[in-house]
Amino acid sequence: MFRELILIATTTSLLINGLRAQIERISHEARGRVGVSVMLLETGDSTEFHGNEHFPMQSVYKFPIGMAVLHEVERGALSLEQKVRVEQSDMVPAKAHSPIRDEHPQGGVEFSVRELLRYMVAESDGTASDVLLRLAGGPEQVTAYLRSLGVREIVVATSEKEMASDEQVQYRNWATPNAIAGLLRMLYEGRGLSAESRALLLQFMTESNTGPRRIKGRLPAGTIVAHKTGTSNTVNGLTRATNDAGIITLPDGRHLIVAVFVSDSTANVATRESVIAKIARAAWDSAVQSH
Repeated sequence: MFRELILIATTTSLLINGLRAQIERISHEARGRVGVSVMLLETGDSTEFHGNEHFPMQSVYKFPIGMAVLHEVERGALSLEQKVRVEQSDMVPAKAHSPIRDEHPQGGVEFSVRELLRYMVAESDGTASDVLLRLAGGPEQVTAYLRSLGVREIVVATSEKEMASDEQVQYRNWATPNAIAGLLRMLYEGRGLSAESRALLLQFMTESNTGPRRIKGRLPAGTIVAHKTGTSNTVNGLTRATNDAGIITLPDGRHLIVAVFVSDSTANVATRESVIAKIARAAWDSAVQSH
């Protein structure tokens, strides 16, 4: 089962180096809930902090949506090159991030499925996400795809439009840090998608231009990180989601998964992002020292 794929809290080198204790200390700065899952892919060494708790994903959910869309391509229901017309009625509201909406506010423009995937993953475009979610069969179908992989602790339940309509709706799209780390491991190891689909999704995640001060924030310049961020609006001083999850390529070619979710925080954006960056750097240092 999926849970067995995730090695949690074992007496590994990551733990011997005190990584979990470092994560716990850093987490206090967030002034909110923090969940973390870290895994060194080549060895299975791992650690977690609140790794089995539920956190709102926000745009991190575009990563599993991307996998589900590519699965539909593989089974012939969709084609990467087929054109999809995006109308004004498809655009997400102004409070949601969407370069497509900003560039084409009147709609009536066509994109290929491949282009929409790039917008959704690399630019975290909410309009592209909702269009692809519909093409993939809706939230229920995406969650069914995850269940077919044995993934139980990720739920895709709503669209970007629905999340923009009510602050509470985002809690319906939830995941545990351990489950996201496990899905990233599946992607890296080529389970659930073909080699071609895997390479395309990892390319778009590596090209992502969001969250430069999160996982990447304290890593050496030029470090390759295939990741997906997620961010909610701040309402009355409360930010319900500041997230980043991805695969870091270490200097020696090994790969480190880091998934950090900061939820229900009263800290400012610089502090929330710094928490993610510090945790990622601590994980990096532990992994490099463990070799």
